[in-house]
Amino acid sequence: MVGFVAAEGGWVSVKQRCMSLLSTCSSMNRLLQIHAHILTAGLQHDGFLTSLLVRFSALSPSGSVGHARLIVYRSRISIRSSWNMLIRGYVDRFLPESAIGVFMGMRSRGIAPTRLTFPFLFKACAAVSALGQGRQFHAVVFKHGFDADVFVNNSLIHFYGACRKIRDARRVFDEMRERTLVSWNSVISGYAVSLKFVEATEMFFRMGSAGFEADEATFVIMLSACAHLGNLIYGKWLHSMILHSGMAMNCRLGTALVDMYAKCGAVDYAASVFSMMEEKNVWTWSAMILGLAQHGSAEEALELFQLMKTSSVRPNHVTFVGVLYACSHSGLMDDGRRFFNDLQVVYGIAPRMIHYGAMVDILSRAGRLKEAYDFILNMRIDPDPVVWRTLLSACRIHDVNDTQGVADSVRKKLLKLEPKRVGNLVMVANTYAEVGMFEKAAKLRRVMRNVGSKKEAGESSVVVDGALQGFFCG
Repeated sequence: MVGFVAAEGGWVSVKQRCMSLLSTCSSMNRLLQIHAHILTAGLQHDGFLTSLLVRFSALSPSGSVGHARLIVYRSRISIRSSWNMLIRGYVDRFLPESAIGVFMGMRSRGIAPTRLTFPFLFKACAAVSALGQGRQFHAVVFKHGFDADVFVNNSLIHFYGACRKIRDARRVFDEMRERTLVSWNSVISGYAVSLKFVEATEMFFRMGSAGFEADEATFVIMLSACAHLGNLIYGKWLHSMILHSGMAMNCRLGTALVDMYAKCGAVDYAASVFSMMEEKNVWTWSAMILGLAQHGSAEEALELFQLMKTSSVRPNHVTFVGVLYACSHSGLMDDGRRFFNDLQVVYGIAPRMIHYGAMVDILSRAGRLKEAYDFILNMRIDPDPVVWRTLLSACRIHDVNDTQGVADSVRKKLLKLEPKRVGNLVMVANTYAEVGMFEKAAKLRRVMRNVGSKKEAGESSVVVDGALQGFFCG
């Protein structure tokens, strides 16, 4: 019979046979065989089979998003769900620009989006901070009448929050007729990303008043806010809420707690949570190592790093920040050099500015000013002003008279990079005054007065009776 094949229990259509094969497909090699069978059977224009081919190719870990793209772009029929799956496939594979390109191709063919098109499209825009394109797509949402869809709005809040446009995120949130826990988490996260941690905390309490219970994502966001604010009391309260809720202490939540306690200076609490965690990833180890290094326990940080190397977890760039900080605070210059070399040679990690800065600090603290200067000149990336300020500060301690000429060279580099930054001008003027070069110091201060420059006020905060109190000086 034409169009039918023999199967156990009788005859089935070729289409049914292909559908059955696709439902059990587990590799691209097998999918290509099935696809070839579909082509020889003349079923390449069948919308349902095409959709199944795209689904596996775009969304399966064993699939090939490139093959999915070929199917979608060469198909005579325009199946909107296939385009949506292709966009999602690129986002899942961390190729956001390609996902945006697919949507543009979809529009150029006159294919109307669906409500399922936008969540992953806005996720792609958020990943590359494509604010301009995201705003255009927001207009498309209105055009097609999806502005009341809760899932589309949640993705919009996330997009604007990731781009640090919290006012836009808040506007979308306030105009929503229906909100979910994801809506609240997205706007709280947006405030946290924009470094507005007090506002994030206020929204957290509003969420509770609105009848929503915090989930794991909420607590991770709020613990991050506590870590940045240094509010240990609030962090402990959140920890107690987690324990009271009976929520499983998984790796993500445990790591957030370790990070919060470490950044708030409660290293013992961080170590307690760390030791009780059954599963630890590289971020858990890195948070603990960094916390120990930054709070006077450099030896323990390096011991923990050695223990980490015996585990199955491979150190990453954050781990080495903690390790280098530990060497800096302990005066372990030779160990610092060795770890900086291991970062590149053993682990294949390209040093970032923070690693270079830590290495300059290690050399500067040891009084190796000329070596630190040469190290900066030989960096593979252009040094930022922080690196130069680190070295200049060391010059004021180890070579106040600038016998090596390093300080003068650093001053010139720093003022060339940031000629109008008040902090730099004050710092350089002070170095001139310390060596008796009062005319140069006075000249810089006159420049500051003439341009109306003012030193930025210092800002800090302290917890009093459980409330965070901020204050300024200067």
